Amino acid sequence: MTDNKTKTYIDKLAFIDIKDKKVLSTISRGKDTWYIPGGKREENETDHQALIREIKEELSVDLLPDSLLHYGTFEAQAHGKPEGTIVRMTCYTGKFSGQLCASAEVIEYKYVDYSWKSNSSPVDRIIFDDLYTKKLIG
Repeated sequence: MTDNKTKTYIDKLAFIDIKDKKVLSTISRGKDTWYIPGGKREENETDHQALIREIKEELSVDLLPDSLLHYGTFEAQAHGKPEGTIVRMTCYTGKFSGQLCASAEVIEYKYVDYSWKSNSSPVDRIIFDDLYTKKLIG
């Protein structure tokens, strides 16, 4: 017996910023779920180009390209999408210049600890678990 279900992948990038054992999280206009900041790549963008653009749009800061380090890639059912729609989140850590400021679609940001996990998307919950297991967040 073969499984005829095909999976659809959503390619996303995320910026993991940790301060005082808390991770940066955002909520966008019209959404009920918090997300680690980032977004989808546009045509022909590299990971770094897409992430730098998305973070500038969402939080008005400039990621420093030379500081970006791949943290990990995580997959889960995409929040609010049909079953079998999988988000593949490629995560980076790094430094930025400027002052964080919610902009574009982001209406609020905050640094949150592990107890915030239930307010997050399925893929972010996996990331929260990973950060917590590695003692990067409390």
